[in-house]
Amino acid sequence: MRKETHKFMNRGLALLGLIALAVSTFGQNTGGSSAAQTAPGTDQSSKPHDGTYVIGASDMLSINVWKEQDVSRIVPVRSDGKISLPLVGEIQASGRTPLQLEQEITSKLKTYISDPQVTVMVQESKSQKFNVLGMVAKPGAYPLVSSTTVLDAIALAGGFRDFAKKKSIYVLRKDALGQPQRVPFNYKDVIDGKGAQQNIQLQADDTIIVP
Repeated sequence: MRKETHKFMNRGLALLGLIALAVSTFGQNTGGSSAAQTAPGTDQSSKPHDGTYVIGASDMLSINVWKEQDVSRIVPVRSDGKISLPLVGEIQASGRTPLQLEQEITSKLKTYISDPQVTVMVQESKSQKFNVLGMVAKPGAYPLVSSTTVLDAIALAGGFRDFAKKKSIYVLRKDALGQPQRVPFNYKDVIDGKGAQQNIQLQADDTIIVP
């Protein structure tokens, strides 16, 4: 009887050991421990902002401070180019990129919060736009929220209409003195790989003309 009891106990202990090992392995594979998970905002490579965009008046900004809901909010850029945040106060946003604004907010919050994790995104762009006019499917004004080329703009405008003169497209852009300049764009050459330099990145208030 004693031998049978010992065998039963040994089998039970072995089974418990296997269950514990399985639970431990599952927790490691699924990131079971919350302490081991990476805090939001610590992976700089996944930042959702575009370093080329310059914030302007009337833009709507989404500002998130990890674990600080009282500070996190969506704010408009006022006509004077500033925004207001709790603990930070008034701060200049216009003329800066989201990354630059993010860094300044982080610096100011360090007085009140230990190691603040701040993310700034352009929720809605109202200050910067470009125009696509002429023989395209959807002519009009479009927000310039990221690096946008002439080809990108034509695609956003729905492509060409019938009889569009694809070799005679041009971009109207103001120079440093405010005078309009024509920047030629030959769609067929660019598509054929002959004029890639013509596929320039658009600037605020550029107008693409498709005759």
